Amino acid sequence: MASWQGFKSTKEHGDICMQLHSASINEIQERREYLRCIVAITGFLARQDIPFRGHSEKESSANQGNFLEYFKLLSQFDPFLQNYTAASNSTYLSPVSQNELIQSFAEEVTEEIRKEIKLSGMCAVMADEARDGKTEQLAVCVRHVNSDGKVVECFLGLQELNFFDAKTITNTTEALLDANDLGNLTCVAQTYDGASVMSGASGGVQALFRANHPEAIYIHCYAHELNLVLCYTCRAVQEAADFFDCLECVYTFFNTSLVNHEKLIAVQKQLGLPGHELAQLSRTRWSCQLASVTAMLENYSAVLTCLEEIGTPVAVGLRMKLCKFSVVYMMVMFECLLSITDGLHKYLQRVSLDLAEAVMYKEAVCDTLKAKRTDEMSQSLYNRAKAVMVSSPRRKQKRMKEFVVESTCGAVGTDLGSSDNLKRHLYFPCVDRMINELSQRFSSVGDSILKGVQACHPSSVTFLSQDLLNEVALHYNTELRAEEIYVAKHYLAKK
Repeated sequence: MASWQGFKSTKEHGDICMQLHSASINEIQERREYLRCIVAITGFLARQDIPFRGHSEKESSANQGNFLEYFKLLSQFDPFLQNYTAASNSTYLSPVSQNELIQSFAEEVTEEIRKEIKLSGMCAVMADEARDGKTEQLAVCVRHVNSDGKVVECFLGLQELNFFDAKTITNTTEALLDANDLGNLTCVAQTYDGASVMSGASGGVQALFRANHPEAIYIHCYAHELNLVLCYTCRAVQEAADFFDCLECVYTFFNTSLVNHEKLIAVQKQLGLPGHELAQLSRTRWSCQLASVTAMLENYSAVLTCLEEIGTPVAVGLRMKLCKFSVVYMMVMFECLLSITDGLHKYLQRVSLDLAEAVMYKEAVCDTLKAKRTDEMSQSLYNRAKAVMVSSPRRKQKRMKEFVVESTCGAVGTDLGSSDNLKRHLYFPCVDRMINELSQRFSSVGDSILKGVQACHPSSVTFLSQDLLNEVALHYNTELRAEEIYVAKHYLAKK
C-alpha cells in the first residue's frame, strides 16, 4: 500500500529530482524578484542624488540611513517583501553590497557613454583638479557629437592625484582614456584652466598631451577667462577692490551672527521691503558679484537702519563706509556693468556652447560697453546714485574716538563726490579695463584654426571661407576641394 501511494505521488508531483528542480526554480525566481527590488531602490537613490548610508546602521538605530529606511518603507506595502525572508548570507543590504550595486550602475552608464563616443569617431577632453577633503582628484569630462547631431558633455571619471606636476596630470588623463578604450580615438580639442602647469606652451599639460594627440588644440575655458576679466578689473582699480571687500564685510557681519541676521529681517519687515537675503561673494564665481550688488541695492535702506540700531563699533564703521557717495555710485555702476556681462557668463557655461556664437556674443558685450562709455551714461549713474542717497536714512555724523582712520593722516585724497571725478577715476577706468581685458584674454579666438572652425558656422561672417577652411583641413589631415565649397555655397543660397 505504501508503495502504491508513493507511485501515485510520483505520477502527480514528479520524482525527487523533478521536485528539487522545481523548488530550485522557485527559489531562483524569488531571489531575482528580491534583487530587483534592491536594484530599484539603488537606482532611485542614485538618480535623485540622495546619500545611501547613515551614521549608524545598527538594528537599534532610530535612523539606519536612506537605503535601509527606504527598504523598510517599501516592505510595508509590497506583499512579496512582506512574505519573503532573504538568506542571511545574501540580503544585499550591507555597505559592501551597496557599493557593489553602485559600482555596477556606474559601469553600465560608463559603457553607454563609451559606446556613444566611439560611434562619434572623435571627442574633446576637459580636465580640472578638485579637492575632496584631503584628497586631490582629477575630474575628466569628454565632449562629443551624438547620433542625433547634438553636442553632448559626459563625465568620464575621477582619478586621485599624488603629484601635481604636468607629467603626472597628463599620464593620469591618458590612463583614464585608455582604461575606457578611448586612447586611440581622435581627440580634436583639450580645455583646462589657465594655470601654468596646465597651459604651459612647452612643459604644460596641453603641450604634453598634444605630443600623443597632435590634433588636440588647446582652448582655455572661456567662462574662467571672463572671471579673470572681472578679477583684473578690480585689481587695477583700487576703489573697486575696496568696494567689494566692503560688501563682503557687510555680508559676514549679518550672516555670521544670528542676532544681527534676525535684526535685519525685522527691519526689512518694518520698512515694508521684500525679505531678500544678502548674497555672498566668491573669488571664482564672479557671476555672484552681480547678485551681491543687486541685493545690497535692494536692502540698502534696511542695512543702514539696522547698522545704526546695532550701534557697535564695527556696525558704525560699516555704516560710515556705506554712506559714502562713491560707494553708492559703485553699487549703481557695477549693477549696470555686471548686468551686461552676466548673460555672457551664463552662455559660456552652457553644454551646447558654440564657438562662433560665443565670439559674436563677446563682441556684442564689448560693443555694448563701448557704447556705455559716455558722459551721458556717467551722469545717469550719478543721478541714480543721488536718488538712492536721498531715499536712504541719513543722520549727522559725530566725531568719535576709538575708531579706525581710513586714510593716512595729512594726506589729501581724490575727492570722489563730484560727477566729473567719479567719471574719470571710477567709471571710465573700470569700463576701459573690462574692454581691454575682454579683447586680450579672448584673443586666442583669433587663431587660424579657430577662425576656420568659425567658418563652418552659417551665422559667421566668414562662413565657408576657403582660406580659413584650408587651415582646419590641413590641421586635421582632411582633403578639402574648392569645388565642393562652391557647390555648398550655391546650394545653401538656393535653399
